[in-house]
Amino acid sequence: MKTSHRPRHPQRQTTSRWITLAVRPLLLGGVALSLLAGMAGGLLRVGVTLPSLPDATWPGQAALAHAALMICGFLGTVIGIERAVAVKLRAAFLAPLASGAGGALLLLGQPGPGAWLGVAAASIFTAVNIVIVRRQRAAHTWLLLVAAGAWLTGNLLFATGQGSVATLPWWFAFLVMTIAAERLEMTRLMRRRPAAELSLQVVLAALLAGAAWSALAPVAGGLLYGTALTLLALWLVVFDIARHTVRAHGLSRYMAVCLLGGYAWLAVAGVAWAATALGLPLRDAAIHALGLGFIVSMMMGHAPVILPAIARVKLQFGAFFYVPLAVLHLSLLLRLVAGMAGDPLRSTGALLNAAAIALFAVTIAGAAFAWRIHHGGPDALPPRKTDP
Repeated sequence: MKTSHRPRHPQRQTTSRWITLAVRPLLLGGVALSLLAGMAGGLLRVGVTLPSLPDATWPGQAALAHAALMICGFLGTVIGIERAVAVKLRAAFLAPLASGAGGALLLLGQPGPGAWLGVAAASIFTAVNIVIVRRQRAAHTWLLLVAAGAWLTGNLLFATGQGSVATLPWWFAFLVMTIAAERLEMTRLMRRRPAAELSLQVVLAALLAGAAWSALAPVAGGLLYGTALTLLALWLVVFDIARHTVRAHGLSRYMAVCLLGGYAWLAVAGVAWAATALGLPLRDAAIHALGLGFIVSMMMGHAPVILPAIARVKLQFGAFFYVPLAVLHLSLLLRLVAGMAGDPLRSTGALLNAAAIALFAVTIAGAAFAWRIHHGGPDALPPRKTDP
């Protein structure tokens, strides 16, 4: 006698499929909107004139909310999606949905509701990381949880009207500690010195102390924060596996080049952050060496592995991936070094920064298309995550 293998809850599966189809474009739309608006706002802040519709108010809102759009609306949403995919809980997608919607409200001139949606996003994201820690109690998962708490703290400060001196250190701590946690996880693949984990914990504790202190004593807090960034760069260079895989080939070498270049900019950011606290005019260098040189380099390095895992596509890796990476680093040099000589060079460098990010997006799309051309048929599910 044959038995039936019908799904037990066909209606529930159909509903779930419709929810997935509805949520996916909302998430992608939130990411794209925050990224494009954040880039436009950054260009406006350095004096680049952009075409817009008559009487449009969004350019001014984008310029005002540039940091929030890039860190919370774009990167916070992307990290939230990645974490939701990893934890395999539908409720976890509420975090990136909230952060993406918050970015849209900021752009529409609703800073209050937009900021509090960011608080809701970070709260849900923190809860998701608590679930991860319960499933796997390890140093890197605890660090991811602390990073989520830093994002929540920064969003609360932003929602309650605190200035960038108080908010930015917490937002950057969220991103920096998230990256540090991922790199700490990868150090398990190599022989790690006994003091490595303890020294990282000390450095990151100093980073958090500097973030907290910055609101009360900007000079002392800024000095501590910048010192911690510089020491973190040193830790990553010494202990990260990238210094070995840079001698490899293909994707592993590309990722290592992205990481090591990012670590160099992290050290520059730390020195510039401390110098800014002492009154030197290096604020642009501190923020963008960290935000572009370090964080976007990390994004470019990890995207060929992370995007296939969360977007269910495969990418054809090639030497063309180095082009946007080179444009990013050269344009950042132009902006931060030559740009000190005058605003035109700084504006040109910022425009090329945006071009590098746009070129990377085109590279990813082209790599996905190239995979389909070379291998034919629909994309297979990507393999498990690997890293240099």
